[in-house]
Amino acid sequence: MNGIKLISTGSAVPKKVVTNDDLAKIVDTNDEWISTRTGIRSRRYCTDGESHTSLCLAAARQALERGGVTPGEIGICLVATVTPDFLSPAAACLLQKELGFPEDTICFDLNAACSGFVYALHTAECLLASTPRKYGLVLGAEILSRVMDFGDRSTCVLFGDGAGAALVEWGANYPSLHAVLGCRGNSEVLYVPGVNTAAPPHVHMDGQSVFRFAVEAVPRCAREVLDRAGLTPEDIDLFVFHQANQRIIDFAVKKLGIDPARCPGNIERTGNTSAASVPLLLDELVGGGAITSGQKALCVGFGGGLTWAGALLELA
Repeated sequence: MNGIKLISTGSAVPKKVVTNDDLAKIVDTNDEWISTRTGIRSRRYCTDGESHTSLCLAAARQALERGGVTPGEIGICLVATVTPDFLSPAAACLLQKELGFPEDTICFDLNAACSGFVYALHTAECLLASTPRKYGLVLGAEILSRVMDFGDRSTCVLFGDGAGAALVEWGANYPSLHAVLGCRGNSEVLYVPGVNTAAPPHVHMDGQSVFRFAVEAVPRCAREVLDRAGLTPEDIDLFVFHQANQRIIDFAVKKLGIDPARCPGNIERTGNTSAASVPLLLDELVGGGAITSGQKALCVGFGGGLTWAGALLELA
């Protein structure tokens, strides 16, 4: 068996905190309406001087420093995102330049929306098997505040900005991620318009349809990962789910029959950060000692596409 292990993590969030009360000043809403329906009380927004690239750089540097790995040892760099500063050059290419990765480092961005980071983990697992340097840097990063319609109270209250990074290492004796990836193409329920569309340049989401999709997809995906690994929920130390909506997470926990304490979250403070969600939470858990060496985290992402992805990640 061969696969990857998590070596270290990093994260970066904007300085500006936006509370529900702050949003109530610009849209018809209030703290109770938002918090009871989503579990969100605040989120972070980028301001002048902050960018997608600056967040990625800060998170990546932190992961490299904590892992004791130099830029010259990196074999691949992947950034999962739907909101990069540029469509080209890719966010990953800008990291190569700023951090000084070797020119033969595989660098590209990956778009699987809120599932993107887990998609990127499995992509890294596959690519690192054939690269000469066995360390990979996998990021999820978004600046969703810049694609919000602040006249749509059902959507603009959900999203925030941030970046999370994971330094991983491939090894011939490391466990497989046992990754499960899936897609159900849909451009109506949840989308972020591109540059070549007549649609308004804002995130659009049919909340009820997304909710119905998520409460079915998350527990199913988690069970499929467990089945591939030959494990049960009791064998998992922590469940790290995309922080989209606390009610979705609660439904998934109930369907899986696990203790809610084993499925921690940070949505109250971050909101939905799409591809950045899972790595931001991972960084909190690793940094806080909730996940220690040898422990397993079952990560599940779900969202636009519609996509879903699950992977069993072990901390080295």
